[in-house]
Amino acid sequence: MQAVDQTLSIEVSVVIPCLNEQDTLARCIEKVRRAFREANITGEILVADNGSIDSSRIIAQHEGARVLTINEPGYGSALMGGIAAANGRLIVIGDADNSYDFLELPKIVEKLREGFDLVQGCRLPAGGGSVQPGAMPFLHRWVGNPLFSFLARTWFGAPVNDVYCGLRGFTKAMYERLDQRCTGMEFATEMIIKASLRAEKITEVPITLHPDGRTSHAPHLKTFRDGWRTFRYFLMCSPRWLFLIPGGAFIALGLLGYLVAMPGLRIGHSTFDAHTLLFASLAILCGYQWILFALFAKTFAITEGFLPPDRDLARFFEIVNLEKGLVLAALAILAGGCLLLTAVWQWWLTGFGQLDYARTMRLVVPGATLVALGFQTVFSSFFVSILGMRRRESVFR
Repeated sequence: MQAVDQTLSIEVSVVIPCLNEQDTLARCIEKVRRAFREANITGEILVADNGSIDSSRIIAQHEGARVLTINEPGYGSALMGGIAAANGRLIVIGDADNSYDFLELPKIVEKLREGFDLVQGCRLPAGGGSVQPGAMPFLHRWVGNPLFSFLARTWFGAPVNDVYCGLRGFTKAMYERLDQRCTGMEFATEMIIKASLRAEKITEVPITLHPDGRTSHAPHLKTFRDGWRTFRYFLMCSPRWLFLIPGGAFIALGLLGYLVAMPGLRIGHSTFDAHTLLFASLAILCGYQWILFALFAKTFAITEGFLPPDRDLARFFEIVNLEKGLVLAALAILAGGCLLLTAVWQWWLTGFGQLDYARTMRLVVPGATLVALGFQTVFSSFFVSILGMRRRESVFR
C-alpha cells in the first residue's frame, strides 16, 4: 500500500520572511503552532531566510519550521520564494518581529474559508484594530499609513484601512493570478493594488499591533525612504493621477490662453497679447507631453505585468494606432508649417524689414506649437507601438 503524500493534506502555509530575527523568531513560530492546534488547522510553517548572519536559521529548524534560503535580497523576494515553495491552498504571511500576534491567525483563515481571496489585517481603529503604546511610530500611525490607505481606496478602489499591514492571508490561486513583480517592500502594496484592480474578493479583519520585540538591531523599515518608494509605486500604477489629469489641466489652461490672446482681448486693465500666446503654448506642450507619458506608463505597466489588462486602453488602441497617429502628426506639421510660411511670406512682402510684432507672433507661435506637437506625436506613436509590441495580447486582451 502506497503512503499518502502528507503535503496533500496541508491547508494553510504560514510564510515568515526572515533577516536576522533571532530575538523573536522562536516566539512567532511557537504562536503559529499553537494557533494550528487550537483552531484545528492542518498547516506548515516556512521561514524564508533572506541572508541572516545570526542564529535565525538554527532557531527555525529547532522549532520545526521548514527553512528556505532566498538568495535575492528584498522583502518581496523572500516572500515570493516562500510562497512558491508552500504546499497549502491558503497562505498567511507575517513578519518575524513579534509585532503581529500569530494567535490571531484563525480569524484570517476563517475568512479565507468563507471564500475571500485576500484577507488583510487591520491594525488601525478605522478598521476595528488597535495599536499598543509604542508599537507604531507617530508618523506611520497618523500620517503615512492613513494617507496611503486613503490613496489606495481612492485611486484603486481597495477596500482596506491599513494598506501597510504585513499580517494577511490569501489563496495561492489568487497570488498566482496576480503575477507579482516587486522584490522589495512594495510587494505588500502591489498585492492590494493588483487584487483591487482585478476585482478579487477582499476583506479586512481587526488585529492588534504589538511593540517590536527585537533588541539586537533596529527595524528594517525606513520611514521616508520606504514612504517615497510606496508613493512612487502608487504613481506608477496610476498614470491618471501622475500624468493624465495634470496634463489635461495644463492643456485646458493653454487653450484658455489662446482663447483670450488670439483676438487680443482686454479684460480690465489687462491686455492679453503675444506673450500670453507663448505661455499658453508652453502649457499646451507640457500638458501634451504629460498625457503622452500617461500612455507610456500605462502601456509599460501592463506589458510588464505591474497592472492587469485595461479595457479603456484596449479601446483607445482600437481607435488610435501607429498609422493614425502618423496621419494626425502630419496634419499638425502641415498646418503649423503653413502658418510659419505665411509669416515668412509677410516678412518677404516687407522686403525682410520690420514686421508688426503682435500680428506676426499670432502666426509664428501657433505654427511652431503645431509643428512641435506634430513631431512629438510622430516619435510617441512609434514609441508606444514598440512598448505594446512585446506582449501585445496582454495590452489588448
